[in-house]
Amino acid sequence: MMDRTDRPNSFPWPPVLYGVAILCAIALQQVVPLSHGMDVARIGGALHVVGWILLLVGAGFDISAMVTMARARANILPHRAATSLVESGPFAISRNPIYLGNTVMMVGAGLAFGNLWLIVTGLVAALVVLKLAIEREERHLEALFGPAWLAYRSRVRRWIGRH
Repeated sequence: MMDRTDRPNSFPWPPVLYGVAILCAIALQQVVPLSHGMDVARIGGALHVVGWILLLVGAGFDISAMVTMARARANILPHRAATSLVESGPFAISRNPIYLGNTVMMVGAGLAFGNLWLIVTGLVAALVVLKLAIEREERHLEALFGPAWLAYRSRVRRWIGRH
């Protein structure tokens, strides 16, 4: 059995799961269209615009989290050991801004492109990432950073918001 301080996972689950979710949504839309008859023209400008805004917000979370991690010289790979505890930037409002960003982008894409399967599979991917990655990462961070992790966890919510 792997020591919790070694690394949280031996496989990079999050990017694979979100990628599979996107592919499944595209395939499902071809076979069983959830948004049958729902095209951008029919949903009007509002949902289309909301979708694009969500895509940009999600991408903003992703990019800003990656830049923040790079500045802190923190490992970004989800199957490698953490090298530092990052608490600034988007990490001040979400303990998982990259996973949050990925999920928000999928919801946004579902609205922007009229493929509601992207919303469904994006939310399923978020739940699976929670079980296969986030919970393991949290145990890993607690083992590595102890009281500093516990203090951070008590201030910032897993997905979004402060306690």
